[in-house]
Amino acid sequence: MTKVEQAVTRLARNDASRVLALLADRFGSIDVADDAVQEALIAASATWPERGIPLNPAGWLMTTARRKAIDRLRADRAERDRQEKAGALAILSDAPLVGGANDLIDDGDISLEGSGTSQLRLMLLCCHPALDPKSRVALTLRLVGGLTTPEIASAFLLNEPTLAQRIVRAKRKIRDAGIPMSMPTSIEERLAILLQVLYLIFNEGYLSSTGESGLTRPDLHSEAIRLTELLSQLTDGTPEVDGLLALQLFTMARSQTREDIHGDLILLTDQDRTAWDRAMILRANNVLNGALADMSPGPYQVQALIASHHANAASDDATDWPMIADLYLQLEQMTGSDIVRLNRAVAVAKADGAHAGLSVAESITTLDQHHRYHAVRAELLRLAHRWDESLEAIDRALERQPPPAEERFLNRQRQQVQTERAD
Repeated sequence: MTKVEQAVTRLARNDASRVLALLADRFGSIDVADDAVQEALIAASATWPERGIPLNPAGWLMTTARRKAIDRLRADRAERDRQEKAGALAILSDAPLVGGANDLIDDGDISLEGSGTSQLRLMLLCCHPALDPKSRVALTLRLVGGLTTPEIASAFLLNEPTLAQRIVRAKRKIRDAGIPMSMPTSIEERLAILLQVLYLIFNEGYLSSTGESGLTRPDLHSEAIRLTELLSQLTDGTPEVDGLLALQLFTMARSQTREDIHGDLILLTDQDRTAWDRAMILRANNVLNGALADMSPGPYQVQALIASHHANAASDDATDWPMIADLYLQLEQMTGSDIVRLNRAVAVAKADGAHAGLSVAESITTLDQHHRYHAVRAELLRLAHRWDESLEAIDRALERQPPPAEERFLNRQRQQVQTERAD
């Protein structure tokens, strides 16, 4: 990858969603903002190899995308003028332009500072009750979270065309219904979807589905935490919002120890706990304690409690695995999720042995297409000395095309099982 390609990729990851949110806020159109940002990124790829990378890429993107949005709106206005053969239509009356029609816009004309509020407003728009719940999540991840269509498809276990159509339909619904880019009077009805969005963004950062930039995506880690902090401020510390924030902080605190210098996965058992960010863990403890003081535990608070047991334990052996297994059972009862049951199987195996964990894992019937289900079974079967079945489970996991880091881990696990079987 060339330096220009790397710079454009960073721009798309780190700044495109902020620019999109500001433009959508300013011009009142997701379609116009999204198209303008995408056209600007294409322009960067075409012109930067000759002109060089700007000193302020984010400012360049803001300027270029804004110009393209203005051009699009003026073209739409001209077309409508011609079609209706009427006087000029003031379609820009609610979004006045800065300067005259031919004025140039300096890179510093619009600041990206404070863009988080616009992103949160855009997220609330994407989570409007008029939209299908699944479409709300996909659209917000795409426009606000900055995830690509393949990454979102992976999060939903969907094929890319299906996911792309879901996003297109959601944008069309917003446009046709005239849903405004404004802060709702009450966000309670959208809070659950907002939390799900932030959770999925953080999960993609925790274990990248593409593997293009290593096991983790620190940009998504930081973005999810920042937006969750904004949401916490907006909702005055709602317990479930702070529960999610604590969960993110606990997880982020050990992110630097989850992979080696080659980008290979390091399991929790083998991580260097002395390298965990203790200041971040302390902050997470304080946030979680504040959330739990309300005595209304929800799924994110329970997940944060599980993460706190890991983060505050001196070692894997010192971890309170029976308590973690109980918390996973409580979480499973709240959510009905088989992914949660799979995690409970691991905790039960730690607390009561591999056979007990396998009993829980093998009660799951909905995750056959999920590579991690077979990876977990493979490890539990290995611990139970059922070598051949473990190898079969590894094969099934590999057949489901896991991300590169997990594929390498599974191949190492295969070698370990073969060695143990031979011994």
